[in-house]
Amino acid sequence: MNSNHLPKIQIISGLVKPPPVGRKRRIAVLLPHDYDQTDRRYPVLYLQDGQNLLEHRSPFGNWHVDQRLAHMAQQGLGDIIVVAIDHADEDRIREFSPPEVTKFGTSLGKQYAHYMSEELKPYVDANFRTLHERQHTGIGGSSMGGLISVYSGFIYPETFGKMMIFSPSLWLSPKIYFHAINFFNPFQTKIYLYAGGNEGSNMVPNVQRLKAALQRKGLDGSKIEFKISIDPEGEHNEAKWGEEFPKAVEWLFF
Repeated sequence: MNSNHLPKIQIISGLVKPPPVGRKRRIAVLLPHDYDQTDRRYPVLYLQDGQNLLEHRSPFGNWHVDQRLAHMAQQGLGDIIVVAIDHADEDRIREFSPPEVTKFGTSLGKQYAHYMSEELKPYVDANFRTLHERQHTGIGGSSMGGLISVYSGFIYPETFGKMMIFSPSLWLSPKIYFHAINFFNPFQTKIYLYAGGNEGSNMVPNVQRLKAALQRKGLDGSKIEFKISIDPEGEHNEAKWGEEFPKAVEWLFF
């Protein structure tokens, strides 16, 4: 990897309104390495669990998104802005839970989805050279971060035209299939779904069920484009999601 291709990282914490819990946390904007040398506008991907995405800030591993973007840039595929939002630590599950999930306390998922669509995205669009249209805007995450990304994409389809969903915790929110069928307005959308065979007996079936729920709505593929990636040996960890990241970005955006 050529370090000259590493993205430029700007921290916007303190400049933009914080997420619903209100706790100050890092929000990092990863800009293409040559951002300052061009006047181009770029698509944007909003990713959850920023602690697990770059540097060595997670005890559970790391996606190394910055390094993977550098590798992609060397191949001519790195022209994208990534916004990495740190999770809320002990309030992570509540913040990433859709409204019907109350076993961990009052859900903040609806407020968090509203924040990303109505607070964070407008700030990013106003302060960086983005392609702000929904077809150039993606949201994604893994596990609980994948669940809140699915939910956010369903209730704000006018904002997010692409979803990167890795190993989502669909078991926690059976009503997510109801959301898929009843709330999702089928704009042109691309959805990348990943699941591993060693993530428990329900992970792969749940991902396949989510796709089927959307298809039962009568979508014939002309509106929703799916890519399902199943790794029979895949485990529920950051290293695997990091490996999957470049494949998903390439399919979703390039």
